[in-house]
Amino acid sequence: MSDDDDLEPRLGRIRSLGKARARSYVGRVVKAANLARGGAASGRGRRGFSGARIGRGAGVGRVLASRDRFSALRQRRVIIKSRIVRLDGPKGLAPAFAHLRYAERDGTTRDGGPGRLYSADADSVDRRAFLDRQDGDRHHMRFIVSPEDGASYDDLKSLTRRLMAQVEMDLGTKLDWVAVDHFNTAHPHTHIIVRGKDDRGKDLIIARHYLSQGMRERAAELVSLDLGPRSDVEIADRLRAEVSQERLTSLDRRLLRDLDAGGVVVAFERDPFQQTLRAGRLQTLGRLGLARELGAGRWTFAPDCEETLRRMGERGDIIRTMQRAFTAHGVERPGLDAVIADPSSMQPIVGRVIERGLSDELNDRHYLIVDAADGRIHYVDIGRGETTERLPAGAVVRIRATPTDARAADRTVAEIAAANGGRYSVDLHLRHDASATQDFAETHVRRLEAMRKAGAGVEREADGRWLIAPDHVARAAAFE
Repeated sequence: MSDDDDLEPRLGRIRSLGKARARSYVGRVVKAANLARGGAASGRGRRGFSGARIGRGAGVGRVLASRDRFSALRQRRVIIKSRIVRLDGPKGLAPAFAHLRYAERDGTTRDGGPGRLYSADADSVDRRAFLDRQDGDRHHMRFIVSPEDGASYDDLKSLTRRLMAQVEMDLGTKLDWVAVDHFNTAHPHTHIIVRGKDDRGKDLIIARHYLSQGMRERAAELVSLDLGPRSDVEIADRLRAEVSQERLTSLDRRLLRDLDAGGVVVAFERDPFQQTLRAGRLQTLGRLGLARELGAGRWTFAPDCEETLRRMGERGDIIRTMQRAFTAHGVERPGLDAVIADPSSMQPIVGRVIERGLSDELNDRHYLIVDAADGRIHYVDIGRGETTERLPAGAVVRIRATPTDARAADRTVAEIAAANGGRYSVDLHLRHDASATQDFAETHVRRLEAMRKAGAGVEREADGRWLIAPDHVARAAAFE
């Protein structure tokens, strides 16, 4: 420049902001995490950002999950299932109302009466009042707490209240919750519904570690304090029972963990008792066609062994449910043929309803047992309870499978991934389709996240991008 006023501006793209287009909140957090550790490329060998430490109770959850193997063996076992339910969708509080209504249904107490909601300081809680407090909330949380030794308790209220008091201490906030105890299954259990707000009125976010492990460990500690640690006899009896079971067991999980790089596991164990269990379980798996002996005590598993055992366990539970229904409703017919309906191949079913029940209490999934015109009795999973109106006993119904297919969003994801080396992200979507908006692209990310949680074959990388398989549309159709 010859003087201070001689300036020739050159218009163009500011490169430092070129990639700073509108991003999702998670995308910005992932980018910041990568920059903080020197970029994704410099983090070789390190674990990427997963969000596991976000939320209340993250540190407590990791500490509780790291206890030693001996303590875990002696500890009383408790199963906890959890689910976060959005309340800000088009259905509003309707799902919450339906869940509470089913939780308080008849026949769930020890004497066959209706369940009754209770809280930390009241034995009876008004359902409507609790729902009104949730009006405008983003979400609530549902838990099913099922102690393995729940039958030893006359009443689960005390255990539930102590557990929730401990959870409040771990999370550092008071919780607004209600619960109801159910004694209508082989394993007494408690349904707990927690409002999605902390004591300051902010959204309640609980860390993944605490939801998946921490809360379960706290419950197990309380049951162990009440009933004492498991004795050698109790442990041995339960392990022996697992040897012949046709479902996924703790013995199977240990065998699968012990597979070497070639997919081979040995039947030998230093401890004589463990050796007997190990060898006996491998023989059972061999009889079921899920394992094959290679010789000299070396075994290999079928590729789908774990998933097959899970399905066998589910089938066994369904058969027991049908047998209980036959007994309860006096169904006695020689040569009775019971069928578990497969929606992918079933023909329309016309018949009389024997029983309607819950196949998955946490997700409010229902089943029908139908005495059909073809002379067989069918078990049919009919999905969410809210999608099917209540049916009187003995009602005649016609059931057909609803055809499903991949969504338009799945085809869009597959198209964008095919043009970008099998990757998908919000940025890639906006770059691929100039007319797309940020909110529209993020609906595709939510779809992928739902598929990932269900194990439908999509993976998320540390930088927030998604790995999309060439057959993504087919996988999405199967997930649907």
